Amino acid sequence: MSHQVHIYTDGAAKGNPGNGGYGVVMELIGTPHKKEFYEGFRLTTNNRMELLAVIVGLEKLKNPNMTVLVISDSKYVVDSVEKKWILGWEKKGFANRKNSDLWKRFLKIYRQHKVDFKWIKGHNNHPQNERCDELAVYASGLSNLSIDAFYENEDAKLL
Repeated sequence: MSHQVHIYTDGAAKGNPGNGGYGVVMELIGTPHKKEFYEGFRLTTNNRMELLAVIVGLEKLKNPNMTVLVISDSKYVVDSVEKKWILGWEKKGFANRKNSDLWKRFLKIYRQHKVDFKWIKGHNNHPQNERCDELAVYASGLSNLSIDAFYENEDAKLL
């Protein structure tokens, strides 16, 4: 499949849970067009940020049915999709599954495109992956962090 867009993603958390953030670099193949996105949260986890980065990248696509390659250093995200674990979770209604809110949001946007995933080793001098990491770490250190309401509410139920 010839991909129209490459979406590079990374997530970070200072503490797990703790302040976190995601970073996304999107490239329109065959053009010089590139966009970057990031956001920080006051209480979240690394896995939530890894997954949210993918979701945000896909949600930023302006046209439906695009061919996309998502490049991530998250085995959690890549394996969950590529090994089709997520389909089993969905069949079971995401019962006892962490990050169910994000997985449901992911499936909604994922199904609007033709998406392939590629895992890459993190912190391995891959320029776009390193840039995503910089954005995620930067976002996690911002002073005006967003609230990951689902996570904070779910966490509160466990107290």
